[in-house]
Amino acid sequence: MRHIRIRIHQALKIDPQHIFNINNAAGFEKIALELFYFQAEYNPVYRAFLQYLRVKATDIVAVSDIPFMPVELFKHHKVYIGAGEPQKVFTSSGTTGALTSKHYVADLNLYEKSFSSCFERFYGDISKHCVLALLPSYLEREGSSLVYMADNLIKASGHPDSGFYMHNYSELVQKIKQLKAQQQAVLLLGVTYALMDLAEMGCEPGEHCIVMETGGMKGKRPEMLREELHGYLKQKMKITSVHSEYGMTELLSQAYSNGDGVFTCPPWMKVMIRGMNDPLQYLDPGRTGGMNVIDLANVYSCSFIATKDLGKIHPDGKFEILGRFDNSDIRGCNLLVS
Repeated sequence: MRHIRIRIHQALKIDPQHIFNINNAAGFEKIALELFYFQAEYNPVYRAFLQYLRVKATDIVAVSDIPFMPVELFKHHKVYIGAGEPQKVFTSSGTTGALTSKHYVADLNLYEKSFSSCFERFYGDISKHCVLALLPSYLEREGSSLVYMADNLIKASGHPDSGFYMHNYSELVQKIKQLKAQQQAVLLLGVTYALMDLAEMGCEPGEHCIVMETGGMKGKRPEMLREELHGYLKQKMKITSVHSEYGMTELLSQAYSNGDGVFTCPPWMKVMIRGMNDPLQYLDPGRTGGMNVIDLANVYSCSFIATKDLGKIHPDGKFEILGRFDNSDIRGCNLLVS
């Protein structure tokens, strides 16, 4: 077993931590190709997918040539590179009896480095924030990657009032009121329906609070257009913007929106838009299609994932989420139609 582990690590020609030092397109392309060759050989599920397509890894010379693995395979197969047991298994949410995705994580340090570096890039030092996580539907089940991330951000903040909240809305409203009076910087990360419940209780977090929605309605309320939802929260909470987080069980990285519904990826993550009828065709900015995501933090699973999300790319590389393919189960973060 030890020899297998050594052989796998020797086959990876980059230090995985180096992905967080990417600062230009050329650096991204180089590491993405290295990870593709590695995963094409050592990930049995991805290798079988490439064989099914009759694609030889040696024929791939550019990122635009890489086949993207359907995200559904995380439901049916163990998408994993490793000689031993994974350090963690993240699972997606789903209705009772539904088949859920599983992400087998060989190295939790990569996930922790990814979300902590990404948050700092967009919002600054976490230790300057009080983190309030309103994630009842996630806390009620096992294996949520979002809860793992929020728990780590809460601990890293070091603030005595940081913590999780479930159904104790009155307590949370009072806590936010106190923090507002102290002019304390706050990150209020909440599942969408719970933020609406909080807003209806008269919560007004103030200008020092980042209100960030994630996760959709989870069957608790009717789905809404993002524009309608954000307008409602802004009016009720008397805030100027609602931030959003885009992530999913199958990814170890996140993209963030600062309130306009347009998401920005960290340098080690990229979104590409494929044709609706031809998945091998990539669309120009402004056109709607299926979202392919490259997440270089997925070193020991698969970095090249064809999601069921619909979206469009802006000329600067930012993206919008416009919905989901027909007959797709609604899950993950921020899959509201806009």
